[in-house]
Amino acid sequence: MTMKSKRQLLKFAGGSTLAVLAASVALVGCGKKEEAAVPAAAPASAAVVVKPEPLKIAFAYVGPVGDGGWTFAHDNARKAVEQEFGDKVVTSFVEKVPEAADAERVFRDMVGQGNKLIFGTTFGYMEPMLKAAADSKDVKFEHATGYKQADNLRTYDSRTYEGAYMAGVIAGKMTKSNTLGVVGSIPIPEVIRNINSFTLGAQSMNPKVKVKVVWVNEWFNPPKETEAAQSLINGGADVLMQNTDSSAVLQTAEKNGKYAFGWDSDMTAYGPKAHLGSAVINWAPYYIASVREALDGKWVAGAGKHAWWGVKEGAIDLVSIAEVVPAETKAAVEKVKAGLKDGSFSIWKGPLLAQDGKEWLKKDEVADDKVLSGINFYVKGVEGKVPGGGK
Repeated sequence: MTMKSKRQLLKFAGGSTLAVLAASVALVGCGKKEEAAVPAAAPASAAVVVKPEPLKIAFAYVGPVGDGGWTFAHDNARKAVEQEFGDKVVTSFVEKVPEAADAERVFRDMVGQGNKLIFGTTFGYMEPMLKAAADSKDVKFEHATGYKQADNLRTYDSRTYEGAYMAGVIAGKMTKSNTLGVVGSIPIPEVIRNINSFTLGAQSMNPKVKVKVVWVNEWFNPPKETEAAQSLINGGADVLMQNTDSSAVLQTAEKNGKYAFGWDSDMTAYGPKAHLGSAVINWAPYYIASVREALDGKWVAGAGKHAWWGVKEGAIDLVSIAEVVPAETKAAVEKVKAGLKDGSFSIWKGPLLAQDGKEWLKKDEVADDKVLSGINFYVKGVEGKVPGGGK
């Protein structure tokens, strides 16, 4: 091809081809120098993670944390909450808060300290908590053993009567005098229900038993509990149960060579020779569930928001049954426990008679929770009268 032909061909290709060729030459000439001229990407700024403030939780206790019973059980559950949630929560407690107007001041102080979830752990806190909750709508309140709710206050309880029944099964077998004794705290349905349940459990093993009750009208008063226990022993009772918070009843039984049960917590160590078993409450499952709901924004209160947990939910048990208890009696307790867990056994199934001999539940009739929550009378087999004017 002649030079003229080549020039004509280039001309025919047009300016665009010349531009491409020129660009190629330029790139070859620049080499790495051109690559270095491309600015490096700016480093991504580090994401700022804002750690949420821990949920502040407060507990009001009616007794001392070292009572070995009711308050001790609640405080163990508080510690379980700390273990479960770590630095997501901060807990605190005030012990020996009276069931009186001063309780309201304690709840308001807890609010002032920034607590957003507050647990009141005894029946007598009901009215003080309602007042504090009404003025602190951004705070969640939980009241143990009560029945009044509000938009930011709900109630919870444990089926302590299930533990009382299982203790009764053992008591009915172990008594030689056929007389059992109960040291009662305050004559409210919760306590009356436990006395009745203990009686029914004992009667399931020994229809001849009778149950005597001495009331101390306090939850925690070791001297009064001791005096009441001694009175029952003097009256012929050789197996004692209590619905009070200290270990005084068990210790009194130990000194007198009689039998007794621990209540709310495992009290074996307080009277190892007298101890037949402990009807315990494990509040941890409920407290952990409640705190998780609060952390997840799923906590709900209001009318009808009441939780009542028992053996089925892992909240109630009879533990540390003594070696002296016969194997067949232990088996009977385990059968009851299994039935309560799977729902095949009901403590409150007729025919059941009230103290005066009148039929309370007809054959195969089962009392529901509404009926149980209002029990204010003794079943047949309990001696004496239910005191009036209880809280």
